[in-house]
Amino acid sequence: MRIRHWLAAWCWWLLAAPGFAQELKTLWPQWRGPTRDGQVGGPAWPDNLEETTLRQLWRVELGPSYSGPVVAADRVFVTETRDRSAEVVRALDRKTGKELWKAEWQGALSVPFFAKSNGDWIRATPAYDGERLYVAGMRDVLVCLDARTGAERWKVDFVERYKTPVPAFGFVSSPLLDGEALYVQAGASVLRLNKQTGETVWRALQDEGGMMGSAFSSPVLTKLRGRTQLVVQTRTTLAGLDPENGKVLWSEKVPAYRGMNILTPTIFEEGIFTSTYQNRSFFFQVKEEQQQWTIATAWTHKLKGYMSSPVIIQGHAYLLLENQRLACLDLAKGQEKWVSDRVFGKYWSLAVQGERLLALDQRGTLYLLKANPEKFELLGSRRVSNEETWAHLAISGEELYVRELNGLSAFRWKQAAPDVPK
Repeated sequence: MRIRHWLAAWCWWLLAAPGFAQELKTLWPQWRGPTRDGQVGGPAWPDNLEETTLRQLWRVELGPSYSGPVVAADRVFVTETRDRSAEVVRALDRKTGKELWKAEWQGALSVPFFAKSNGDWIRATPAYDGERLYVAGMRDVLVCLDARTGAERWKVDFVERYKTPVPAFGFVSSPLLDGEALYVQAGASVLRLNKQTGETVWRALQDEGGMMGSAFSSPVLTKLRGRTQLVVQTRTTLAGLDPENGKVLWSEKVPAYRGMNILTPTIFEEGIFTSTYQNRSFFFQVKEEQQQWTIATAWTHKLKGYMSSPVIIQGHAYLLLENQRLACLDLAKGQEKWVSDRVFGKYWSLAVQGERLLALDQRGTLYLLKANPEKFELLGSRRVSNEETWAHLAISGEELYVRELNGLSAFRWKQAAPDVPK
């Protein structure tokens, strides 16, 4: 029995070795996918969403959650809030949906009355490095779990560590991994932690959480003017930080109603696009001269984003607006290309492959669109859930995972074979 356990551990270590980082690119290891921008590789997407090309494999009943599923080679990780008192993480077999392990801790939170319609349950999407899973709990805690067994490796309570208040909306921002670094927006600040131990390496932008607590937006790592930077958006401020020491290289106030800066900062060339609730869309250019960094507004536009982070295809941003219409913006010119006549739900999670857009509407409908800057072009749609689907969809190979409010559904899609003349 000991030999069997040793072999299992050894096989898992091989999967989690440095070469496994390449495999992560074909999975769905974090918020918005492998590159954190909704871009998807792998097999070509089908031309439609009919049942012949998109078939449900299994569905598992779960407690409510807004966390997106995280997809590993052989399993899917999901979170839930149970009985309004505990937070639960489950690992499910990719082929069958069978539970492999479960971990839980006490951690419920009641959000303000004006956000009650969106629920009190866990929100942030975990991050996975091939060996460990990092899960943000609502009461500003971060838990590191062994991805093979579900055993807790460490847990950080930011309220206890920094004596900050519990954020009114919970820990919403999704963790970001890079090498041995783990970046989070928690404790009314931006933090770099040692992913092995949970110890703080640096803390920046303290008390920038705004009137209702920590950030809604999730951080991204990028290169601007040849320098790697951690780009974050707090409740009030867009900023670029040195990932090694947390030094703020540049920052810019971004106005939004009640600090609703929700979108993940979207990088295009040497600039950053964002759009805020009941305000405007902004594109900022970052420059560096003689080791001095500056940020300037390149353009603003009247279109108002809300909760849905956009995707960029050939210099155009596709963004679901506050008024629930889809818009296409030319980022180089700050020009509106079109706004759809059709009204959708309040939220879309977006993924892109080539010139195809896949959008999961919060009302349970999946849309397939062509990325056409000249006009709105819908290729197909299909209802995939009778529940709300606020969580970000996940795609890995020919499989697609939809986190419904009270369950997880797995689908397989395949490009239809061409007709063969008889």
